Amino acid sequence: MGAPKVDFPAWLAGRVRHIEAVLDQVLPEAGALPETLHQAMRYAVMGGGKRVRAALVYAAGQACRATDTATTIQDMALDHAAAAVELVHAYSLVHDDLPCMDDDALRRGRPTLHVRYDEATAMLAGDALQPLAFGLLAQMPIAPALIVQAVQILAHSAGSLGMAGGQAIDCASVGSVLTREELGTMHSMKTGAMLGASVLLGGIVAGASSTAREALESYAAAVGLAFQVADDILDVTSDTATLGKTAGKDALGNKPTYVSLMGLDGSRQFLEALHADARAAILPLGTAAARLDEIADYIVGRNH
Repeated sequence: MGAPKVDFPAWLAGRVRHIEAVLDQVLPEAGALPETLHQAMRYAVMGGGKRVRAALVYAAGQACRATDTATTIQDMALDHAAAAVELVHAYSLVHDDLPCMDDDALRRGRPTLHVRYDEATAMLAGDALQPLAFGLLAQMPIAPALIVQAVQILAHSAGSLGMAGGQAIDCASVGSVLTREELGTMHSMKTGAMLGASVLLGGIVAGASSTAREALESYAAAVGLAFQVADDILDVTSDTATLGKTAGKDALGNKPTYVSLMGLDGSRQFLEALHADARAAILPLGTAAARLDEIADYIVGRNH
């Protein structure tokens, strides 16, 4: 992979600042009626985070665009796609933290939304973030056929065959022992689907060829599962202050994880294998995929 002119930490920090400016612009004003709901939506979305999903959108767009210089129109479309996946991700965290789900009081080092406000507001904030995301995709300045593809991908990845379905399996699996295949299916849906959608949305906006899309799909499958394996490892090796959420929550909740199934060493070996798969998948894209390669490194090596 060729080295980009800007090093990865600086690039990622720049993408984080950029997407947060975009999100600040597309979210309803805090003072607009109903004020509490809009304040809660902003609390959920603007509370920090790694912004990995947005970074994947931008990196995939960079890997697949026809020229080195993106157009203003393409930049705007990537912004909409990146904001959409971050909005859906934020909604999922709000609902995931609710007492009826994971019942967590801490997210990104702050009180979870239902603790800061109340459960009804948390439910409504999550509900409102979803249509806002799809509205952004509908406004992308690209060909209507590509907009339809983008909407279909996000809808599938967030729905019962993706993130929501994976969460349902997760809730039903508490106290159970899953096989490696069953655990992989659950996490490919719960975590991997939205990470995969981020990669594919970037490719769609950039007009990726069928060959490029195949490479992106293989990369997304590997990196999406790697993200969850890394999460499972961090849950038992890191602390609450570093994670920004309650450490050891999976073990306390008797939830099946890769560490509980494969042990810590086995999980680390599996993570390295997924890392290698992700890097190999994007070799056909050449040096243009350098940022995707670096994001894979980041996901595997992160400490929170």
